[in-house]
Amino acid sequence: MSKRTLALITATLVSIFYGMTFTIAKDVMPKHIGAYGFLIIRVGGATLLFWLSWLFARIPEQVRAEKIERADFPRIIAAAFFGITLNMLCFFKGLSLTSPISASVLMVSTPMIVLVLSAIIMKERIQKRMVFGLVLGLIGTSALILYGKTIKSEPQASLGNFLVFANAISYGLYLVLVKKLMAKYNAFNFVKWVYLIGFIMIVPFGWNELSIVDWSIMPTDIYWKIGFVVVFSTFLTYLLNLLSMKELKPTTVAVFIYLQPFFATIFAIGLGKDELTLVKIISAVLIFAGVYLVTQKAP
Repeated sequence: MSKRTLALITATLVSIFYGMTFTIAKDVMPKHIGAYGFLIIRVGGATLLFWLSWLFARIPEQVRAEKIERADFPRIIAAAFFGITLNMLCFFKGLSLTSPISASVLMVSTPMIVLVLSAIIMKERIQKRMVFGLVLGLIGTSALILYGKTIKSEPQASLGNFLVFANAISYGLYLVLVKKLMAKYNAFNFVKWVYLIGFIMIVPFGWNELSIVDWSIMPTDIYWKIGFVVVFSTFLTYLLNLLSMKELKPTTVAVFIYLQPFFATIFAIGLGKDELTLVKIISAVLIFAGVYLVTQKAP
């Protein structure tokens, strides 16, 4: 098997894991653990795994010897806030209120958000085609936020959709912030600090919810689902992304984000956790069309 084929397989696995996460995480919260309490477990568990891997895994000496410059820590703290704390607080709370399909479709809007933030912060030029794509994506996103109800017609579905979209904005800002840092440092060295700082920030938000969990009555399958989110959806997906990015172009890796709603839809409908409505289909078409126009290179 060639390295490129292996990279394509790992990128596909990442999309499958993420697609499954929308349904699996929703099974855990808010019934068994509050969204913020669950987030402490996810980020704390992933942080522990990243640091243990750094301490005990076979890492090249030049990478292990790399030191983060003190002047870069303010940017790292900002990256931890937008990439871990605010991003995941909005995502987990939003997912607990909306449907897996709606959440996965809204996440695809991230490339459009990155374009807008890059234009504002880094003064990058936006072409007319991109503006049209942004308008289409905004219409689709707005429709999904306002009218994308869950299978149970939960009254807070619109709030949940809005929070998932806010999460996408936060993650988009994170991607813009870390662009220079990722070019300067090894990704594995960088991420262990981002997760550690993000975990410290998250603890005050979720401690009360985590402290009231009655672990003695927790169903066994919920323990497995928590483990899946920590190990597969967080730690392993990051490592697999690193592997795929070594062999594939960034544009190729980015395409795999479009597979997440596909896998999320199959998994959610297959388990009877969600339903595919006309609003979700139309919104998805508009968002995907918008992302396509925004991400295509100029001829």
